[in-house]
Amino acid sequence: MVRMRFNAVPASVAALALILGGTTGVLGAAQSAYPRMAPLQQYLTPGGQAEVALARTAAPASLSAHATVLVLTRHGYQVAAKGSNGFTCLVERSWMKSFDDSEFWDWKMRAPTCFNPEAARTIVPYTIQRTNLALAGSTESEIFARIKAAVAAKQLPSPAPGAMSYMMSKQQDLTDAQGHWMPHLMWYAPKADTANDGANWGADLSGSPVLFDTAHRVNPEPWTLFFVPVSHWSDGSRAPQM
Repeated sequence: MVRMRFNAVPASVAALALILGGTTGVLGAAQSAYPRMAPLQQYLTPGGQAEVALARTAAPASLSAHATVLVLTRHGYQVAAKGSNGFTCLVERSWMKSFDDSEFWDWKMRAPTCFNPEAARTIVPYTIQRTNLALAGSTESEIFARIKAAVAAKQLPSPAPGAMSYMMSKQQDLTDAQGHWMPHLMWYAPKADTANDGANWGADLSGSPVLFDTAHRVNPEPWTLFFVPVSHWSDGSRAPQM
């Protein structure tokens, strides 16, 4: 796949921070348009097949058509289609954002994501856990504390080597300000202590397509994210230049 070239790395990094970081949320004690969880119905997609179709747009059909698909219900994520290639596709909701994001409870967010087998085993459990806590009525601070405790107690897995995911859906709606942003791939590496750890990936260097995620800094999950924007959406159409 052809990767997107950047004319100026500082601009691309700034765009990444804008799309993923938002403004300070509940844990940062700033005002938010979404101070608490909206009624559950607003996060649900009417008709399970509509969500299956949306989830599959996260990656090219050659991959997503053979993936297991999870859909969000009132009782959490449930398997709507069994796959054969080890990938898992689902549509994430806003409680998967960083805990200092002012749109943590944005009921409009839809983030179709397809996880490769390693990420399906070791990253998806966090999505399921956060979702179950949110649906049980936990506050943002309570979800943070419960995930942090589960990680400390080794009740949740560490990211497997090679864990990555696809977010190439033209229909993704990630933030109020930026909407679908760019199609991109994500890699999950053991948690980095400083931005300097991105140097091992060549992240944020002039001409490098790899972006070091500096937006998700208030998260208890044991990984750091690296992004690679790509030039086409999952349907093959060309994405706009950043």
